[in-house]
Amino acid sequence: MSTTREHSLAFVSKRSFIGDTLNCKRPDFMPLIGYARVSTEDQTPLPQSQALKSAGCAEIFEEHASGGNRARPVLARVLERVQIGDTLVVVRIDRLARSLSHLLEVIERLEAKGAFFRSLQDPIDTSSPQGKFTLQVLGAAAEFERALIRERTKAGLASARAKGRVGGNPGLSAKDPAALRKVRLARQDGYMERLNETAQDWVPHVRRLRPDMAWEDVLRIINGPLPHDRHWTQSRLLRAVKAYVRDGFLPDEVLARARRRDTDDRLPAIIAAIKGADPDITLQAICDRLESMRERTPRGRTTWQPSSVRMLLERAEKLGMLE
Repeated sequence: MSTTREHSLAFVSKRSFIGDTLNCKRPDFMPLIGYARVSTEDQTPLPQSQALKSAGCAEIFEEHASGGNRARPVLARVLERVQIGDTLVVVRIDRLARSLSHLLEVIERLEAKGAFFRSLQDPIDTSSPQGKFTLQVLGAAAEFERALIRERTKAGLASARAKGRVGGNPGLSAKDPAALRKVRLARQDGYMERLNETAQDWVPHVRRLRPDMAWEDVLRIINGPLPHDRHWTQSRLLRAVKAYVRDGFLPDEVLARARRRDTDDRLPAIIAAIKGADPDITLQAICDRLESMRERTPRGRTTWQPSSVRMLLERAEKLGMLE
């Protein structure tokens, strides 16, 4: 089959699940953002970047990080960067996530922003019906696996009770210090594991904005792009930050008292923070973000206009808030 014939079929069907990356180019010219990851500094992401460029990605982000680490700064920046209509593209699924739960979490974040996901070497393209079906199958398989684990656990406990064995830790019943310490450490590990799953939502903002900005404003910037069911409370965020500071993932100074700021400088600081998280964000997107944060304009209105955002960005630049 000729190359011209391959391009023609790709244009008509939009997607063909063969290894040739030519068939992965998008006929509707939607923005494609590539993400390439390797685990160590000795490895090179060049082959992935070349495949992503061949697939039509004009913008490609490269990262050296373990796939098991969910708090990857470049990935967090990419997820903040994507806008409605964009498509995040990877060469293989394992370049993005090592677990099904993490993959589904990332795709959920993309869908919340009106963006899509595609893997060049796997049959997943959430902009196509086939890709959505594959994703639904993966989600159903994950839920089925969790249900099996629950049923096996219940059956095991029922069998043990039928044989006269009572569950529980004898050391805990006896209040043994070593047993209590082991349980406490296990709970801490479980808490840190859950935090790592959401670190990309809040760690970059805390690292960048504290202590220059008050916790209340940091919280609103974090919650701005998130679905309502994933919003943070201030007490929960502070607990997470303290845990990360304790384990050395964040510097001590993020917990310092917020620096005093003039009332007139608050809005420029918030807008500068939004712009700093995504330098390519449009004025209208900043307006949408401010409205989702329920931030009022300097005149007390609830609806923002790009001209107001531009004026405050210029003020933020004069105050040295923009890099």
